[in-house]
Amino acid sequence: MKVLLYGGTFDPPHNGHMNNLRAALERVQPDRAIVMPAGIPPHKAASATPGPVRLAMCACFTALSPVVEVSDWEIRQGGRSYTVHTLEMLRERFPGAELYLSVGSDMLLGFQKWRRWQDILQMADLVVESRRPGDEAALHQAAETLQAAGGRVLFAHAESYPCASSELRTGQIPRAAWGQYLPDIVRQVIDAEGLYSGVQTLPEKEELCHDL
Repeated sequence: MKVLLYGGTFDPPHNGHMNNLRAALERVQPDRAIVMPAGIPPHKAASATPGPVRLAMCACFTALSPVVEVSDWEIRQGGRSYTVHTLEMLRERFPGAELYLSVGSDMLLGFQKWRRWQDILQMADLVVESRRPGDEAALHQAAETLQAAGGRVLFAHAESYPCASSELRTGQIPRAAWGQYLPDIVRQVIDAEGLYSGVQTLPEKEELCHDL
């Protein structure tokens, strides 16, 4: 069995996130794909959007494939979320499965700063989505370094998408244009919950995974 983990803050999830997961699904062809909204990512401030609301927005990912499921495990743990702990949970839940971890290009370049990164490499293959034209050389160099440390790195082609969650939260992308960037179910949750009506001052970078 192949199990793919796709984590992030998802505040909110947008079409760029959808593209990245779609690319990872095509590359790995997993039997199960677990979308995992973070509790509190170690490298960011706590999200102002409650975990259960971000979880509801992540229902958008299930449209990509019947193998996709959304988990509230990290949210239920409370406190900061570390990928190594999530992978340990998945290893217990799916004994003997091949684990894959989806990461964005920025995260691969800083991977050696993650908590227990060597243990992560032993538990899961990394699936990297290169989202910025011209970063291939740096990514392949980082991949070679991690593979020399005993890891395995796969590359998935994800279409570059001009959107970050912070641009939606803060109004840099106006609400009138959100139909281009957000799945319908995400917009429905935003409207129902009255999200992002004011400017939020969270860090601007949005990554696919969460660990420092």
